[in-house]
Amino acid sequence: MTTKTYDDSNWREELIPYTNSKKELELLENGPHSLAQSWLMGALHNKWKKMKGYKDPEPPDCQSSMSEFLKKQEEYTPETDPYGGY
Repeated sequence: MTTKTYDDSNWREELIPYTNSKKELELLENGPHSLAQSWLMGALHNKWKKMKGYKDPEPPDCQSSMSEFLKKQEEYTPETDPYGGY
């Protein structure tokens, strides 16, 4: 988990004045009691972050090309493979 650059300890209280949905108000005040409500709570948290201008960091680029994969495969011969080529 990455460290946050913002304090979201009271995001529920900050979001209450900006919502007028009875269901969302009850959820913000009492918390989720089911899986679906926790999904909605996550969406409300994202709404709060967007409203405040907070952005999550970009995930690292972990892609590789097929040519890189094939080069790695060529490096593993039965002599250099720690598992003996199996």
